[in-house]
Amino acid sequence: MAEPDPFTRRFAENLRSLGVGEGARVLVALSGGGDSVALLHLLRFACPDERMAVFAAHFDHAMRAESARDAKWVAGLCRAWGVPLVTGRAEGVLRTEEEARDARYAFLRQARGEVGADWIATAHHADDQAETVLFRLLRGTGITGLAGIPPVDAERGLVRPLLPFTRMRIRRYAARERLRWREDASNAALDPARNRIRNQILPLIERTVAPGARAALARLAELAREDEAAFGALLAGEMEGLAREEEGALVLVRERLAGYDSPVAARLLRGLLRRFGVVPDRDGTRSALRFIGTAPSGRELRLAGGIRIRTEFGEARIERDPGPVPPDAPLALAAGRGEGVCRIGGRWRRVAWRPAGGGDADAADGGAESFAVADDAWPLLLRGWLPGDRVRTQAGTRTLKRLFNDRRVPLGARARVPVLADARGRVLWVAGLQRGAPPPGRGEPGVTLEIIDA
Repeated sequence: MAEPDPFTRRFAENLRSLGVGEGARVLVALSGGGDSVALLHLLRFACPDERMAVFAAHFDHAMRAESARDAKWVAGLCRAWGVPLVTGRAEGVLRTEEEARDARYAFLRQARGEVGADWIATAHHADDQAETVLFRLLRGTGITGLAGIPPVDAERGLVRPLLPFTRMRIRRYAARERLRWREDASNAALDPARNRIRNQILPLIERTVAPGARAALARLAELAREDEAAFGALLAGEMEGLAREEEGALVLVRERLAGYDSPVAARLLRGLLRRFGVVPDRDGTRSALRFIGTAPSGRELRLAGGIRIRTEFGEARIERDPGPVPPDAPLALAAGRGEGVCRIGGRWRRVAWRPAGGGDADAADGGAESFAVADDAWPLLLRGWLPGDRVRTQAGTRTLKRLFNDRRVPLGARARVPVLADARGRVLWVAGLQRGAPPPGRGEPGVTLEIIDA
């Protein structure tokens, strides 16, 4: 077997470095243009991994008159090369580049599932990287944006094995292998902005300012990506210590976040918000930091994407907005023995009760609690707390609002606290916080109650 040429060898080495292991199933996003045709050829004929399974997927955006002919040409190419092909066509009218990209990637994800591919390979190359970095730079991006197109997106199963190579180098390979492809006439247009950068701005910069501008921009992306990876690794440990998970939310200590320098605090907060799929811009991050640092307890800040931040004493709670909470469904307890369910603060609970054996160990029976209840105090009602509720304590009666404040119960948790009241409305128990009635004495009537989350 002939020794592979330097380009082919570098391509194979890069493919392995990206995590595409032996025997992988790779789906090539095949537009029919020169870059994607070269990528398909490299994977199908030049890759040393004979166990690799190669597939192709072509999406007709239906935005050009000749797109149907492109699809037909791609189908013929795949038949000739023995590559299984999955095709798709836009169902509606795609008006913008963004709509076209979203539709294309949705199709690629579906095609990946159909063929059981490990990876979707796209033909982005170093020139695409340079154009992306310059475009983002002109729009005022940060370091994350300067990192450009990632070589691997493991979460979405995307890999870009041509990213280290220029368009010119790829086309030299295509010419050597006598490959043919379809030219997309829209790539020569000056609109959208990316085409203007490709066809006018970058060539002008390389002629008059920096001859190696494309290579320099691609190198800048690589350096930015390395810095981001290093900074991210350092901040990952800080984020784990800064916030704890609690019922689907992230709870952080406000004072601790304020202890970081502002740029570091901003990075940490964006990292935490990224777990919810939200990445605010610079102004949004500053507003969120200011809110967390200065807002009184009980305030709420809503962010785009259905995320809210709530201040609760010395903590801030980041969570998805749960939407409207369904109304409570209290449970009436008749004298004797019984079981039932109630909904308090949106949470269902299962409840069991029985007559208390005065003076026995009912109160220590698992999570059960026993209370003295006079015969004329029935029925009891298990419900959420109401304005004006008061409970007896050793220091006298106090409002439940004050009790919650003294025990530092977060506002969001107060509605979920079960309250047991007798027929006269007197509070016998604030679950987990305060009993308003003592355990029954020997021979005294009472009830033993157990609450279990449903």
